[in-house]
Order: sequence, then structure tokens, then C-alpha cells
Amino acid sequence: MNWNQLIRQIHRWLSIAFTVAVIVNIVAMTQVTPAVWVGLLALLPLVLLLLTGLYMFVLPYAAKWRNG
Repeated sequence: MNWNQLIRQIHRWLSIAFTVAVIVNIVAMTQVTPAVWVGLLALLPLVLLLLTGLYMFVLPYAAKWRNG
């Protein structure tokens, strides 16, 4: 497995983790006293999704730049 395939696989799993975190957040908000940390639960996968997504977005441009 090369580096690009690994990043894509991580991005896919992070999207699943982010979706689960959002669902947990929605369920927690229906409680009488929602915990603050649950609201922050989705931020870590979101930041990692941003980084891996930006990496994949730049890949075609970097390949064009390297090939001239």
C-alpha cells in the first residue's frame, strides 16, 4: 500500500468517525444537561479530515508541478 492509498483509507475511516461523533453529539443535546465535552467530540476527526482532504486536493496540482 503506497502513501496516497493510506491517506485515502485514513480519510474514509475519519469520515465514519466524524459521522458517529455528530450523531453522538445530537443525541447528547437532547439530554437535560448536555456535557460540554461531547460537543467538542467531533472536532478532532473534523480537523484530521480537513488535513487529509487538503492533502488529496493538492495531489493533482503537485503532480503537474513536478512533471513540468
